[in-house]
Amino acid sequence: MLCQRLCYLGILLAAASLAAAQQQDFSKVEIRTTRLAEGLYVLQGAGGNMTASVGADGVLLVDSEYAALADKIRAALRGLGGGGTGSAGGSSSGGDQPGSGARRDPAMRYVINTHYHFDHTGANAAFAQDGATVIAQDNVRVRLKTGGTAGNGGSISREVPAVEAAALPQVTFDHELTVHVNGDDVRAVHYPNAHTDGDTIVFFPHTGTVAMGDIYVRYGFPFIDINSGGTVQGMIAACEDVLRRVPADARVVPGHGEVSGVADLREYLQMLKDTSAAVAGALKAGKTLAQMKQEHILGRWSERYSPPKAFVDTDAFTETLYNSLRPGHVARHGSRPR
Repeated sequence: MLCQRLCYLGILLAAASLAAAQQQDFSKVEIRTTRLAEGLYVLQGAGGNMTASVGADGVLLVDSEYAALADKIRAALRGLGGGGTGSAGGSSSGGDQPGSGARRDPAMRYVINTHYHFDHTGANAAFAQDGATVIAQDNVRVRLKTGGTAGNGGSISREVPAVEAAALPQVTFDHELTVHVNGDDVRAVHYPNAHTDGDTIVFFPHTGTVAMGDIYVRYGFPFIDINSGGTVQGMIAACEDVLRRVPADARVVPGHGEVSGVADLREYLQMLKDTSAAVAGALKAGKTLAQMKQEHILGRWSERYSPPKAFVDTDAFTETLYNSLRPGHVARHGSRPR
């Protein structure tokens, strides 16, 4: 239940402006660590999930949560290396302890951002000051540097201010980048125009694990940032490619929610395809967005994917698909990353 509450809090915070997020009380947030494999962990707090490779080479962290949680994330990372789960509060260390019982503080080496939203990039500057190299797709640096308006082209719209220079990625890439760390060849792969125009999915081939950022979430209908170049077509293409790449027993880390498997990802992908087909059919029939909402064309999916007080309810997701699929729609977001 604690994780469910924290994940739901992360969804609410992701929907708020940065100023509102800074007003949240992070003192009660715990960072929960779960071991996925030898040297590989998921960390969950109040924002997006983080995946950490911890070993002799130091720490590679996928995403960095909120700036206010940097110390708690550091505490949770200390001593990781054994088995089991734990949590970290303000000053306590969470997670697994080495078999010797000795505490060690692995060096922060790399942070990979899956996209630019601040619940996934907030602690970039803190970890860069610790010596980490922050890595992201080219468009992530542009959007972090310029700020803009995130939204679904309809009822969801949030201003995202530019970040300080210290929070910008120091290394960017176009399509793919590999980090050789802790005995694994960690691959960061760009999937264009999916959740945003700068999405990265991170593959850990040695352990059969994939961290998908907000291309895959488990809180219900996904937020697709149409204003920032996101499209449902790109989301579908990304999920299909991941399913082609990973083994049948792969561990799939979503941007929000509990770690899942290939079957869960397939179910999510089918929902994206089926809901898109419903909206595309309504568009072909000449129906307006208002008519689609009135007719509840996504009603059959509402119980499963639109829980009470959902960030992206059925009407908002109808807007998202309509804006993504309608002919001639061009997303605009301040300066235009390439």
